[in-house]
Amino acid sequence: MDFEPQSTAQTASEKVPFAEPSVTRKPLELLRDTEALLRRPAVAALVPILPPKIARNVETASSFAEESLTEVAKIDLETIGDVELRSPRIKVGLSFVGFGALMTVVLLLYLNTLHPELNTVQQIGRYWYQYVWFVCLGVAGLFILGREAMRPTKL
Repeated sequence: MDFEPQSTAQTASEKVPFAEPSVTRKPLELLRDTEALLRRPAVAALVPILPPKIARNVETASSFAEESLTEVAKIDLETIGDVELRSPRIKVGLSFVGFGALMTVVLLLYLNTLHPELNTVQQIGRYWYQYVWFVCLGVAGLFILGREAMRPTKL
């Protein structure tokens, strides 16, 4: 038996040629085209089997999506700066905090209405997972808001 290593014909320095894309598309154009490729066959398959009123609503929603995504695809992401994104980041942070607080209140209302026999320790013991999710969502929103508050206003 011969256990001596044998050299292979290929070396690690050889590069495999890959085809370069002929046209580079912007991410929003790619999103529009991908969504259209998924939506159009679904609408075409659903419209014949739906009642006429619902079929019209589906077609209307599809055409509205087409127009909206065409407008979105025209946006140049390179021109959007940090200053323009400040307001959306604040809104997202406030949404996280608000939704976390709202869902915590809904959970407490649910527990006090439908499970009045449970005391606070039993409620947390049984529904700790939901509590943790809603509190973490609120804390994430507070982190987003804190980050925005510490961000310099003039760039």
